[in-house]
Parts: sequence; structure tokens; C-alpha cells
Amino acid sequence: MSVQYFEGIGRRKEATARVRLMSGTGKFTVNDKPIEDFFPRMGDKEAIFGVFSTTSQEANTYDVTAKVSGGGITGQTDSVKLGLARALVKMNVDFVPLLRKAGLLTRDPRIKERKKPGLKRARKAPTYTKR
Repeated sequence: MSVQYFEGIGRRKEATARVRLMSGTGKFTVNDKPIEDFFPRMGDKEAIFGVFSTTSQEANTYDVTAKVSGGGITGQTDSVKLGLARALVKMNVDFVPLLRKAGLLTRDPRIKERKKPGLKRARKAPTYTKR
């Protein structure tokens, strides 16, 4: 028996999320844990479910599984959001204008800047002393 699903890959900073969307009863798991356990911070779960409300889809009519790796909490949250939005677009192409207007289909390109020689970090220079 094969289950039909729609898959979207989301990335942010160092985090990567593979999100699978299938019809079901509203079960949302991240790395085989309920979403409440994986993202306990206030606002993270609401931000992810905001993708459903943008397209006026009922979140309880879909089962979502996400495999997340790398990065921190914020990067993982945003990568799941992007992956979910891309999976919804694969399911129904008519969602593109809605999700694009809400800024949910744009990958955030900001990543950590590399350390430069002679500096302590990417831009922090050693303290200058005249004498």
C-alpha cells in the first residue's frame, strides 16, 4: 500500500527540513515527536500553522511529518515553514500568489559570514591602541 504525499524541502541558515503533507486527521510530527514537544517555544507552532491559515486550509485535514536537521530552533522553525509552504504548492498550484504575497515561498538568504584574517570574528577587529 503506497501513501500519496506531497513533499517540500525548506532551508534556513544551517537548518534543513523535509516536510511531507498527506491527507489525514491533523497529526503533525517533527522528527517522530509531536510538534508541541519539538517546538515548545511560544509562537513557533503558531508560525508554522500560519501557513495553513494563509491558504485558508484546515490543518486538521492533513497529516504532516517533518524531518529536521542542523541549525538552531529559529532556523528549524523557519525551514519547516518553507518546506510546508512548498509542499502545499505542489499539492495545489493556485496557492502560489497567496503564499508569495505572505512571503512564505521566499528562502531567507542570510547565513553566517565567514571569519576574516586579522580579525577576531567576521567584522570585530582587535582593539586599536595608538601607543
